[in-house]
Amino acid sequence: MKVTIEFDGFEEKEELRNALDGDKWKGVVWEMDQELRKITKYGFIGQREATDQERESAEKFREEIRRLLDEWNLILE
Repeated sequence: MKVTIEFDGFEEKEELRNALDGDKWKGVVWEMDQELRKITKYGFIGQREATDQERESAEKFREEIRRLLDEWNLILE
């Protein structure tokens, strides 16, 4: 499959950059989700034990990431 995307002029530079960096953005969201998953699954942040509040917050952030992905019809995995 071949796809051509055209942008006209300097004014659309940001849109071009967004189109080209889509995979990078996905990678950032994936890595953040995985870090939050580690906190909820293993209960550690780095080398120290996470507090209950930190674990709950990590789970809520993961849920919010999933909600937003669903709302925007995006697939992370």
